[in-house]
Amino acid sequence: MKTLSKFIFHTLFGWKSVGECPKHIKKYIIIGAPHTHWLDFLLGLAIKFTQKVPANFIGKASLFKPPFGFIFKALGGTPIDRSKSANRVDAIIDVFNKKEQFILALSPEGTRKRVDKWKTGFYHIAKGANVPIVMMTFDFGNKQVKISEPYYLTDNMEVDMKFIHNFYKGVKGKVPEDFNL
Repeated sequence: MKTLSKFIFHTLFGWKSVGECPKHIKKYIIIGAPHTHWLDFLLGLAIKFTQKVPANFIGKASLFKPPFGFIFKALGGTPIDRSKSANRVDAIIDVFNKKEQFILALSPEGTRKRVDKWKTGFYHIAKGANVPIVMMTFDFGNKQVKISEPYYLTDNMEVDMKFIHNFYKGVKGKVPEDFNL
């Protein structure tokens, strides 16, 4: 799968990756942005397979229904019922605490639509589970996926969010008008 993914990602589509997901850390959160198009999911999968990262993701429950739901589960997905108001942050922290290895990839926007402000669930999950954040860009302007070194949160959310947002400055999503920081 790694060879096929590299061929498709690099050779056929002409994308490059800058940086690597950490191999020495067993638990962390990957935040991929901007998330403006369904192709971002495929780019994330390309990185998962080319770098052999056992990343998991959460998605709206409707994606996991027949006839194609089994594919999303096989790719590491877990359905989330977004209509319920259960505390998903605490539930995901529990998953981190129970597993020896767990890497969660998600979009800080929480949707492909334009948002004026990112959701902060990823931050609270990382803080509660005491895991670092790895930032990943989907830069269609430069046809590259850029991956950061692990970032360990401080006790100052404002400083942390500024650092995280700065990593995404100048990045152009597939639908650039839908990305706003």
